[in-house]
Amino acid sequence: MTLLSLPRRRTILATAALLSTVVALGAASPALLAQTPAARTAATAEAAPTRSGHAEVAGARFYYEVHGDLASDKTPLLVLHGAFMSGEAMRPFVTPFVASRPVITIDARGHGRTGDIGGTMSYDQLADDAAGVLAALGVKRADVLGYSMGGSTAIALAVRHPRLIDKQVVVSGGASLDGWVPEVLEGIAKLTPEFFAGTPMESEYRRLSPTPDRFASLVEAIKHIDAVPFAYSDAQLRAIPGKTMIVLGDADGLTLDHAVKLFRLRGGSDLATATQGFMTAPPKARLSVLPGTSHIGIMAEAATIAAQALPFLDEQTPPMPEGFF
Repeated sequence: MTLLSLPRRRTILATAALLSTVVALGAASPALLAQTPAARTAATAEAAPTRSGHAEVAGARFYYEVHGDLASDKTPLLVLHGAFMSGEAMRPFVTPFVASRPVITIDARGHGRTGDIGGTMSYDQLADDAAGVLAALGVKRADVLGYSMGGSTAIALAVRHPRLIDKQVVVSGGASLDGWVPEVLEGIAKLTPEFFAGTPMESEYRRLSPTPDRFASLVEAIKHIDAVPFAYSDAQLRAIPGKTMIVLGDADGLTLDHAVKLFRLRGGSDLATATQGFMTAPPKARLSVLPGTSHIGIMAEAATIAAQALPFLDEQTPPMPEGFF
């Protein structure tokens, strides 16, 4: 048996791990895939949006769903999905927030009910797409929660549209391509449509998409966005006016070093707070590292993340424990 070099073995393992990731992500789509058609219909109806449709943005049509009333005085929360997913797959991150604010989901270009609309996929473009949908819905200011690809899009939104975006909850997303574990990117580069044959990701794409035969184009688009270097500068990240919460797993594909750097650039690691030992105001940035959690495992932690994100979105000062003063 021929022995593979260590770098080659790592690349193969990363590719295999990524394929497992893709399958797991598809299975995570609100537990709908394992259900009978009747059960799926009932579950979808139970979580049905109050409004849905397609928004026209620069000649393209983007599918969106609204949960709640955008005419209320509450700041809406925009929820952005990861690669090969859809707004529907983010239901675990929608449900915990709908009681306190309107929630909007968007199917990104190439994904879900938006389908293949052509054009280049980049984080700048994804951000501009999302901003266009918000404008079409009449939203003048929104908070945003994004996962993975959606997390990087959330950062791009805050950089490119600072008057539109207030707080950001960035879940397993980075501000630059080099924030990812290199072997993960190597694995993505080796993806082919055949990797997905028979997987939930492929079947969900075909179920939702108005362009069901264009899955191979989506694979190429994701390979492209994760191969072209991008990076928002330290100055751009510091200049974001809204506050930022960064969430990742301790076994994530995004590196801890990158998350900590982003946390500090956004105003975290405040010396005065560290010195006095308590907070008297909501912090400028928050960092949550979930133990025993991978890039995909974090999708199972929606309730935990929501419990941490709600006080952040509501500008609550972390409470003081009893007995200290």
